[in-house]
Amino acid sequence: MNNTLLVTLIASGVAYGTPLLFASLGELLAERSGVLNLGVEGMMLVGAVMGFWTEQRVHAGPVVSLIVAVFVAAFSAACMAAIHAFLVITLRASQIVSGLALTIFAGAAGLSSYLGNDLNLADVPASHTFHAVFPSGMQNWPIVGPLVFGQTPLVYASWVCVAAIAYYLTRTRPGLNVRAVGESPAAADAMGISVTRYRYAHTIAGGAFAGVAGATFTLAITPQWVSGITGGAGWIAIALVIFAFWRPELCLVGAYFFGALQALAPELQARNISLGPTELWTNAMPYAATIVVLVLVSWRGARRRLGAPAALGVAYVREEA
Repeated sequence: MNNTLLVTLIASGVAYGTPLLFASLGELLAERSGVLNLGVEGMMLVGAVMGFWTEQRVHAGPVVSLIVAVFVAAFSAACMAAIHAFLVITLRASQIVSGLALTIFAGAAGLSSYLGNDLNLADVPASHTFHAVFPSGMQNWPIVGPLVFGQTPLVYASWVCVAAIAYYLTRTRPGLNVRAVGESPAAADAMGISVTRYRYAHTIAGGAFAGVAGATFTLAITPQWVSGITGGAGWIAIALVIFAFWRPELCLVGAYFFGALQALAPELQARNISLGPTELWTNAMPYAATIVVLVLVSWRGARRRLGAPAALGVAYVREEA
């Protein structure tokens, strides 16, 4: 068995970091188009509760019920993202205010908790969950076993998404177009690129990724519904996009790093190792990430130095360009 602390911590970091990775990839797509979405946390919570509810209600085999649950979670969060897109793209509302409002509306004390309580989901274990699909013999291989073969299908799907988004943004015409929309919407518009269409599409797609991230919590990591189950992971995901310089592959590295930090306290406790109040600063990470995000997105100089899309957070109206 590969039970060394380092191997176990990295393997746990991959598992715990997967919802962060999905959410950060979605936020990256939205921000590349110039739309800042601070409603990721709320969208993750809605995706978590709707995915769990669907898994409880779909009477089919485990594969079908889980796939349907993930799609429902993605669709639910995408609907919330569509509301955000309408407010900030069509109505030109403040992107920061709209995102925060959606998080408050759907947060731990809002829509997600109401749905969870009204649908009687609390304290009910999931009927089916995502688990490792490779044989236990492969999972016990030295080092590579728990890291690669001991993961759920959602982890492998996230790897595919990282590669696909990286290829999309750098090697395809639509990907280059969305980057142009995020950098200079007026120039993109002059080239015949629909700024509104690209911003809507990528904001909604980003919301769908957030929904999958939420479903990862209730269907893989903690297979049950608990109010506020994401624990502020949406804020960490937004910060990850900034720290990853808006690059998908660096989002993967950052997500696994934060995932390992989240897994550190329970792993140390399991080995009777104490390094001080690890839970305190682990639980404080979402709030610290929130402060960092708000400071950086408000300071134009910081965004420019970090390589943020030039038009991030800036509404575009053709007649005013």
